[in-house]
Amino acid sequence: MGMCLPCLGGAADDVVVTPDPEARRQQLAEAAEKRQKATTYRGVKNPEAVERKRKKQEEMEKQAMTTSVSGGGGGGGGGLKWQVG
Repeated sequence: MGMCLPCLGGAADDVVVTPDPEARRQQLAEAAEKRQKATTYRGVKNPEAVERKRKKQEEMEKQAMTTSVSGGGGGGGGGLKWQVG
């Protein structure tokens, strides 16, 4: 029995201290964000260019939506004019 006691004496040094819940939550959030970015841009050589194109496309769609809504009132819009007669 005396043989086991020296082994247990150093066990307190091997204990890994777990971080508090807030720090752990932060680490998990960062890891999830990193995984998401890696999955999103997998196979893409230049992710910054893809992001710029996506934002530009969104802006163009948004601009098209605002012009179609404001120009759709039959006023001075550049759209087609219907003649019934």
